[in-house]
Amino acid sequence: MKEPLTNELLDELLASPDPAEFADKHKITHRNLPDYLQQLLDEKGLSRPAVVSAAGLDATYGYNIFTGMRKPGREKLLALVFALKCSLQEANRVLRAGGHSELYVKTRRDAIIIFCIEHGYDLMRTNEELFRFGEETIG
Repeated sequence: MKEPLTNELLDELLASPDPAEFADKHKITHRNLPDYLQQLLDEKGLSRPAVVSAAGLDATYGYNIFTGMRKPGREKLLALVFALKCSLQEANRVLRAGGHSELYVKTRRDAIIIFCIEHGYDLMRTNEELFRFGEETIG
């Protein structure tokens, strides 16, 4: 299911007589991390075990993230972002849903990660780039 463009939603919100009506119509709520991760799995045709393995996570810990039993740190979510082959927009949504800050281009490490996401790098190649620039790898 493709989401409407942000600008289209903004125009509709501003034209709406009531923000609650708009939110109800579009089912706008706080993004739930387990639901969003499952949505990404479904959209990309990936399996949870394959993604957890590609992220380098322990199987039980990964399962607990996907079921909402564990609240992962930003680094674990970044590992999942690469395993899920997320776009930058999807990556930032994952981070926000997990209660963490989005990737920020003015932060050197984040800028490298953004570059790697945009160029389709996997987690290993991204960590090589981070290491090459003397930045902490995603672990």
